[in-house]
Amino acid sequence: MRLTTKGRYAVTAMLDLAIRQDQGPISLAEISERQGISLSYLEQLFTRLRRSGLVKSTRGPGGGYALSRPATEIAVSEVIIAVDEKVDSTRCGGLGNCQDDERCLTHDLWMDLSKKIYQFLDSISLGDLLEREGVQEVSHRQHESAHNIETKEKVSAGI
Repeated sequence: MRLTTKGRYAVTAMLDLAIRQDQGPISLAEISERQGISLSYLEQLFTRLRRSGLVKSTRGPGGGYALSRPATEIAVSEVIIAVDEKVDSTRCGGLGNCQDDERCLTHDLWMDLSKKIYQFLDSISLGDLLEREGVQEVSHRQHESAHNIETKEKVSAGI
């Protein structure tokens, strides 16, 4: 399986939303700044996430995105699939035409691996990730960093 930045960034952005789900709609600019993901790339991803029903958007001042369901009800696999990532370890995309339009010797092995990867990602929700100590530590660090930047900006503006 080859998970591209599309899938990784989508999961990261969704986890960012999950962490802040009690703060109302979150702008893509905020996620972009915290996670180091380009705003235009996030816009593309969130178009797909919205179409898949994983996020809801609010327009206007104070608008942004929020999870459409509780974090415990959104599997990582749903996020990856929503942005058109394939959970597939085969060369043939599961079609069985891997070698001269025929099934190769290891086709079943790679199909089994693909199924295991999907089952693994399907068994983990954004809520499960929220409970991980490492996620909490990074979230705290990002919050502190944003707070320090905000304080410096106020000081330099004389506020």
